Amino acid sequence: MNETYVTLRGWLGTDVRHRLAGDTPVADFRLGVTPSWFDAKRSEWVDATTQWYTVKAWRQLADNCRDSLRRADPVVVHGRLSQSSWVKDGVEHSALEVTAVSVGHDLSLGTSQFRRTQPKRPERGESRVDEAAVASQGVASQGVASQGVASEGVAGAAA
Repeated sequence: MNETYVTLRGWLGTDVRHRLAGDTPVADFRLGVTPSWFDAKRSEWVDATTQWYTVKAWRQLADNCRDSLRRADPVVVHGRLSQSSWVKDGVEHSALEVTAVSVGHDLSLGTSQFRRTQPKRPERGESRVDEAAVASQGVASQGVASQGVASEGVAGAAA
């Protein structure tokens, strides 16, 4: 199945709304995107009509959006684009929605401070990784270092 991925740069038009869909966190917010260009004849910037998108984020990304984003923040969103249409009172309506894969502050407009979150731990008796499959690949005892991401390398890169 082909899906359309987009990257949008805009401003939060609402605060992040966070809720649970069953046991799964989901966050949504409205993103306003206003294309603009410089009109050389008038020597000024011209804004086009603002396009509004509903952005949805799931799981850990939902929690991180709730904790990091506020109304009027400039953000960059990357995700799957979808459109829904409906008729209400004889008038056809449509809405654009992006299911986010990544969300972040637009650092061309300001600064932000990153804080890594701890992944949620599985409940007792659950396993996030099929340990038998990992062991059969011979990487169970080598951990992250076997993937070329040894902790010394990460710390050394930051220094």
